[in-house]
Amino acid sequence: MKKILIVDDLHPAFKLEAEGMGFEVDDLPLIKKAEVLEILKDYEGLAIRTKFRVDAEVLAAAPKLKFVARAGAGMDNIDVDIAEAKGIKLINAPEGNADAVGEHTLGMLLSLMNNFRKADTEIRNGIWDREGNRGYELMGKTVGIIGYGHMGQAFAKRLAGFGVKVIAYDKYKTRFTDDYASEASMEEIVKYCDVLSLHIPLTRETKQMVDEEYLRHFRRPIFFLNAARGEIVNTKAVLNAINSGQILGAGLDVLEKEKFPTLGEADFYEALKNHPKVLLTPHVGGWTFDSYRKISEVLARKLKNLEI
Repeated sequence: MKKILIVDDLHPAFKLEAEGMGFEVDDLPLIKKAEVLEILKDYEGLAIRTKFRVDAEVLAAAPKLKFVARAGAGMDNIDVDIAEAKGIKLINAPEGNADAVGEHTLGMLLSLMNNFRKADTEIRNGIWDREGNRGYELMGKTVGIIGYGHMGQAFAKRLAGFGVKVIAYDKYKTRFTDDYASEASMEEIVKYCDVLSLHIPLTRETKQMVDEEYLRHFRRPIFFLNAARGEIVNTKAVLNAINSGQILGAGLDVLEKEKFPTLGEADFYEALKNHPKVLLTPHVGGWTFDSYRKISEVLARKLKNLEI
């Protein structure tokens, strides 16, 4: 009987479905890496979410490993090159949390454009300032999406009905215009968009992609959203762009440095946390009670179709 080791917090649906396929599944979400290295030699499958990194050391300790199942979208915590060189198959589940990301991104945008956080804080502190909290309407704006995969498409679908024009750029796709977005060049994105939203993976190519030079190309002030990966964006560049008026507001669900105390020690943290035009959430865009279940269900379906 083939064995799967779960080393992270996955919804029980994955284990139940895998066992129904004939796998023996050990669900050990609190296991430490050192313990994994000792026992992984006995497993054909490894299931992870975000906290566990599948690096060269892990892969070297797994001579029988046939697949790694990533409960989520990004594969940046897996050394993909080494895994593929070893013939290890990789599956993930971006379909499982795309709806959550789409809704979260839209929520951040509406909050930024209408000063929800600022207005709420002021009223709680005895300040009634209508003029200082005058907002913007989405109607008539152009929203630019970078990356038109599951996440980008989910965000575009949520924008339907707001009376916006949605344009999307994807370096690795063509002819993807649909009912929700029109394919555009990067030149069109920087020329026309009022809102920029990132939905791309973290790779060597995209790391620190959004820097001061990147932001200087935009022809008009924008609202900036990142619910993809924090290391795609240079946070200081975003703060500088806000202070110069190039960015009207930034919604960041992900950051270059995440969790405390690491984030608190970052040289940009004080400016970031005190900026009234920045909205922060703790990397929860794709993490809802619903997506927790759906991710495992999607992953189980892909496992069923996997030839190992």
